[in-house]
Formats: sequence, C-alpha cells, structure tokens
Amino acid sequence: MFLTFVMNTKVVMSKNIALQKIESHEKLCRIMQKQTHDRINQLQTQITRIERILLVSMGSVMTGMAGVIIVLIQKL
Repeated sequence: MFLTFVMNTKVVMSKNIALQKIESHEKLCRIMQKQTHDRINQLQTQITRIERILLVSMGSVMTGMAGVIIVLIQKL
C-alpha cells in the first residue's frame, strides 16, 4: 500500500513538473511572439517612411529634369 502511494505521488509530481515546464515554455513563446510582432511593426513603420522619402525624392528629380528639358527646348 505504501509503495503504491509513493509511486502515485511520483507520477503526480512528474505531471506537475511537466505542466510547469509546458506553461513556462508557452509563456516564453508568448513573450517572443510579442517581441517579434513589435519588431515587425517597427520595420513596417521604417519601410513606410523610406517609401515616402523615395517618392518625394523621385518627384523632385522628375520635376528638376522636366525643368531642365523645358529650358533646353526654349534655347533651341
């Protein structure tokens, strides 16, 4: 009887340890998932900013080139 009690206690303790490890791993995964999500949002914000800069720069270059072409045509 005592041996059965000891064995059942060990099984219960093993299950508790396994559950603690699983919960700890899930908590770590949630933390890492949040960090990854935050980093992706930061990258998305940076990419949007770079796209705006490139569009404005290309607009300025095209406007400048159009101005140069108009001046060259007027000199002909």
